[in-house]
Amino acid sequence: MADVASIIHDWPGYLSAGVLVLIRLSGLMVFAPIFSSGALNSRIKAGFAVAMTILLAPVVAAVPGARAVLDAKAVLGELGVGLVFGLSLNLLNEALEFAGTMLGYQFSFSLVNLLDPNTMVETPVLGQMLNWLGVLVLLGAGLHRTLLMALIRSFCIVPVGQAVVGAKTGAALSAMMGGVFLAGVQLAAPVMAAALTVEITVSLIGRLSPQLPSFVLSIPLKTMTSYVVLIASLAVWPGWIERHFDALIEAAGKLLVHA
Repeated sequence: MADVASIIHDWPGYLSAGVLVLIRLSGLMVFAPIFSSGALNSRIKAGFAVAMTILLAPVVAAVPGARAVLDAKAVLGELGVGLVFGLSLNLLNEALEFAGTMLGYQFSFSLVNLLDPNTMVETPVLGQMLNWLGVLVLLGAGLHRTLLMALIRSFCIVPVGQAVVGAKTGAALSAMMGGVFLAGVQLAAPVMAAALTVEITVSLIGRLSPQLPSFVLSIPLKTMTSYVVLIASLAVWPGWIERHFDALIEAAGKLLVHA
């Protein structure tokens, strides 16, 4: 009863803390994998964010150093923390999509695009497939719970109302975006190497025997070989996705520490 009376007495402070918690959660709901999916209804996302806010607000307001005041510094700081988390983890989706784009050229699917419900932009069909594979791996490994726990721990690292996102954080986040290309190349490398080997082999055979229709044979051979290598390499993709996701969460936490 005493706790309830305390909450009723200090309800303006808890309300301010709840608003700041909701602002920090907004970056997660807009950009982070799984939570930003267009397959989730907007009402479900809003209800989840409000429920998390109601659960966290009393605890967050009691954290040492918390500053539950609705001013420009607190609002912009919480928005910056949410964006750091969301954008950092969204790099996994970008890496998978970039890998799918490069694979599409090997499968002769460069002109086969689908409308992405998240961004409302046409993306390669293999990029969509790899994004859904990433979502399934994250759900199967329970990494969505790891993400929520990391966000909750962030209130201890950076108390509510005390967050300040500086220029160094933005520069570090931009540097992390450069890793999207390296990660995409790592995923697509086996298929690209196999396709290149087939093209070189067919070209050499065509030079040795000009009568063979090497150009006609190269496309189906390259596509079939790429399919075989892709199916074989999918066995190691879940582990790679899990490690990369954990690394992004750790990197986001370090950005908050140095913010």
